[in-house]
Amino acid sequence: MSSPIRRRLPFGYKLAASLLVLAAAFLASMLLGAADIGFREVWLAMTSSETSKNILLIREFRLPRELAALAVGAALAVSGAVMQGMTRNPLADPGLLGLTAGANAMLAITIALFPQAGYFGIMLSCFAGASFGALVVFGIGAVQKGGFSPLRIVLAGAAVSALLYAVAEAVGLYFKISQQVSLWNSGGVIGTTWKQLGAITPFIAAGIVLALLFSRHLTIMSLNEDVATGLGQNIARIKMLLYVVVIILAGASVALVGNLAFLGLLVPHIARKIVGPDYRFVIPISAAGGGALMLVADTLGRTINAPYETSITAIVAMIGLPFFLWIVKKGGRAFQ
Repeated sequence: MSSPIRRRLPFGYKLAASLLVLAAAFLASMLLGAADIGFREVWLAMTSSETSKNILLIREFRLPRELAALAVGAALAVSGAVMQGMTRNPLADPGLLGLTAGANAMLAITIALFPQAGYFGIMLSCFAGASFGALVVFGIGAVQKGGFSPLRIVLAGAAVSALLYAVAEAVGLYFKISQQVSLWNSGGVIGTTWKQLGAITPFIAAGIVLALLFSRHLTIMSLNEDVATGLGQNIARIKMLLYVVVIILAGASVALVGNLAFLGLLVPHIARKIVGPDYRFVIPISAAGGGALMLVADTLGRTINAPYETSITAIVAMIGLPFFLWIVKKGGRAFQ
C-alpha cells in the first residue's frame, strides 16, 4: 500500500516543506556555534557592507562553510539516489561503492605530486579517482555470474575502499603529507573559502541539473530495463551519462570537504518514502534533505563540544550506520 503521506499531499507541498526544513537548518547553522551571533547580525552580513567582528566572521567563515555543507549534502544525496535507481541496489552509495575512496586516493596523489594544482586540478583528479573506484568495484562484480547482487557489490566496495584509503595513507606517509591527507579524510567543511566554492559548486549544480533532466529515464530504468528498452531508450548511453553525473557529484564533494559515507544511502530512502518511486520527485527532495542533514550534522559538530570541533564524518556515520544495518536486515525493502 502507498504511504498516507504520498496520497494526501501534492508534490508541490512536499517540496515546499522540504525547502522550509532546509531553510530552518541553514538559519540554525548560521546562528549556532562557539561565537554568540544573533539574527540581526546574520541579516546584516548578507545584506550590508558592515565590517564588525561578528559580521566578518559570518561573511568570511561561517557562510561559505555552511554553503559548502549544503552543496555537498545535496550532491551526495542526489548521487546516492541516482546510483540506487540506476543499479536497482538499495545499498548503493558513493561512500560504500568505492567512488569517494577513489577520489580521496587521487586527491592524496595530486597533493603529493602536484602541490600547485589548485582547486580545479584537485577536482579533476577527484573525478578521475571516483571513476577508477567505480570501475574497479563494478569490474569485480562482473567477474562472475550474480556478481551485481546488492550484497556482493557492497562487499566489493568495502574491500576496494579499504585498499584505496590505504593507498591514500601510504602516499601521505611517504611524501610526509599525512596531516593534509588526514584533514581531507576527516570530511569536514572547516576553512572552506569563497574561492573553493566558486571553483567547485558550479560542477555540483550542473550534476544536479543533469540528474533532474534524466530523472524520467531513471525512473523507468529503476523499474525494469526491458521496459525501458521497449520504450526506445538507449540504456547504455543513459547509464553512461548517469555514471558521469554520479562521478561529477561524488568527485566534487570529495574535492570540497573530503570523504563522507552513508548520507547518499540514507536520504534517498527517506525521499522515496515521502514521494514514491518517481525520480522526478525523489531527486529534488533528496537534494533538499541531503543539504539539511549536512547542515544539521555540521551544526552539531560545532556545538556539542564547543569551542572544539567534532568530526562531521563521525556524526553522519552515527546516524547512517544503524540505518544501513536496518536496510541490510530488511533486504533492501525498508522505505521502499
